[in-house]
Amino acid sequence: MNITYSSAYKEQALVKVYSRGNRTIQSVAEELNVKLTTLKTWMKIKLKQARNEQPNTVEKRPQDWRAEEQLLALQETYGLTEKAKHAWCRERGLFAHHLLTWKAAFCKGQGNTESSLPTQHALRELKEQNHQLKRELTRKEKALAEAAALLILQKKFQALWEDEAT
Repeated sequence: MNITYSSAYKEQALVKVYSRGNRTIQSVAEELNVKLTTLKTWMKIKLKQARNEQPNTVEKRPQDWRAEEQLLALQETYGLTEKAKHAWCRERGLFAHHLLTWKAAFCKGQGNTESSLPTQHALRELKEQNHQLKRELTRKEKALAEAAALLILQKKFQALWEDEAT
């Protein structure tokens, strides 16, 4: 028997679950006269909805910043006080030493450009090329060993015929 619950009832049930204190989810389910699996399903759905509603707050790692973004960050933080610079960095998931490193790299002419850091695709291509070269080297080593063995056999064969001829 399938029972349909209103969205208001589901919301109230979830409020009880999330504010249950030391009680278990099972005890809340029994109190509401709802199956435990149903209540857990509602919790999962609510969690997925909450994740979809939240903007992506994952900060970019310092090594993921492109050279243009690094330069823009250096321009934005130029002239800021140390306190303001640290606040700016916290908002973007950086530390002040990242800015110093980027500044030094730009001064040396070694900005974090696309060519200086290989991409995943480029690494994959290099690994494949390395694998192919290793296979080719193995094949050539086997061919060379076979040719050497044939040469030795040929010399032994000639030596045997010379002995019989005399």
